[in-house]
Amino acid sequence: QVQLVESGGGLVHPGGSLRLSCAASGTIFSIGVMGWYRQAPGQQRELVATITSPGLTNYADSVKGRFTISRVNARNTVYLQMNNLKPEDTAVYYCFSEEVYSTNGYRSEIWGQGTQVTVSS
Repeated sequence: QVQLVESGGGLVHPGGSLRLSCAASGTIFSIGVMGWYRQAPGQQRELVATITSPGLTNYADSVKGRFTISRVNARNTVYLQMNNLKPEDTAVYYCFSEEVYSTNGYRSEIWGQGTQVTVSS
């Protein structure tokens, strides 16, 4: 069964940086869009950034210029580099993958377990 394993969350001061990673396990043939959502307490889940297999990216307005999404297809891994972090970036960050083809078949959507990012002085 394909799973997404996230890492890199933690506590950082305002203005600091963190890098999130999300790796898809299993024997994978291809993945379509990969990306990140986040959810702060009491708020709806918000799309942060996405990246297609060829590398086209899309960002929420709130993170443009501060966050960078990238992926390494050969490693089935997506990254989120977060710079100049603000307290309002505090949330649980979830990675996702769409259109996943593997030895287990096709999955339209797979989600990671979430990783906490806290920005506080």
